[in-house]
Amino acid sequence: MPKKKSTAVDGKKIIKKGAARMKDADFKKVLEKSADIKKKFEHAGPLGRFLEDLQLLMSIVRDYIRGDYKQIPRWSIAAIVFALLYVLNPFDMIPDFITFVGYLDDAAAVAACLYFVEQDLKEYKEWKLNN
Repeated sequence: MPKKKSTAVDGKKIIKKGAARMKDADFKKVLEKSADIKKKFEHAGPLGRFLEDLQLLMSIVRDYIRGDYKQIPRWSIAAIVFALLYVLNPFDMIPDFITFVGYLDDAAAVAACLYFVEQDLKEYKEWKLNN
């Protein structure tokens, strides 16, 4: 029997499952490790196209933790934190030491997260412009 192809549904399951495990300490860890996360986006092939998105994601996490922006559902902010921590983990589904290919799953996790929280990010951008 052929292997089942990965789908958007599978991506949503991974993001949902990971988001459900996120704790407040994980939110803070993302901010503490922000420079390391940014380096991965700057130097890791497929992640480079998400550099501008990374700045938005880090900004919303920062504003959420400070209490400045709480309008985002907990699931959405947890999904963002999960995706960013996933990128930081060198031993995820495809280990990062495998040149180029090792970052494809990281890029897929970020892309899936962006897809699922798109409306929340639009609302945050609007809030940011008005505040």
